[in-house]
Amino acid sequence: MLDPELLERITARRAELDELEELLAKQLAEVRAERDEPASAERVLERVSEQLAGERASAAPMPGKVGGQAVMLIPHRTSGVEEATLPPDYQRILAAVRQAAGPVMAREVGEVVGVDVSVKSKLEPLRGKLVRLVDRGWLRKLPDGRFTTRL
Repeated sequence: MLDPELLERITARRAELDELEELLAKQLAEVRAERDEPASAERVLERVSEQLAGERASAAPMPGKVGGQAVMLIPHRTSGVEEATLPPDYQRILAAVRQAAGPVMAREVGEVVGVDVSVKSKLEPLRGKLVRLVDRGWLRKLPDGRFTTRL
C-alpha cells in the first residue's frame, strides 16, 4: 500500500497540473483568436477596397460613409454622365456659374445659391465644392481663382 502522504502529494500535484493545463488551454485559445484577427481584418479590407473600386468606377454618385457621416461621391464628367446625377446643391452651383456673365468668384456663386458670404466659415465649404467640381471636370478654374463652365 502507498503512503497516504505520498498519495496526497500526487493528488495535489495532479490538481496543480490540471489548473495549469486549463490556464494554458485558455491562453492558447486567446493567442489563436488574436492571431486570426489580422487575417479577418485583411479580408474585410479587401472586400471594402473592392467595393470602393466598384463605386468609383460607377458613373452615378454612390452614398458612402466617412467618419460615420454620409457623403455623396461626385462623379467625373464623362460623355455618358448627366448633370442630373449630381446632388442638388452641386446642380445649383453649376447653374449659378453657367448663368453668370463670365467667370465668377466663389463669393458671387455663394450670393446666387444663398450662402451667407459674409461668414468665411460658410464660404469655404462652397469653395471646396467648386474645387471638387473642377477636379471632376464639371468646371474650370482660371489662374486668377475665378470659376467658369468648361463649355
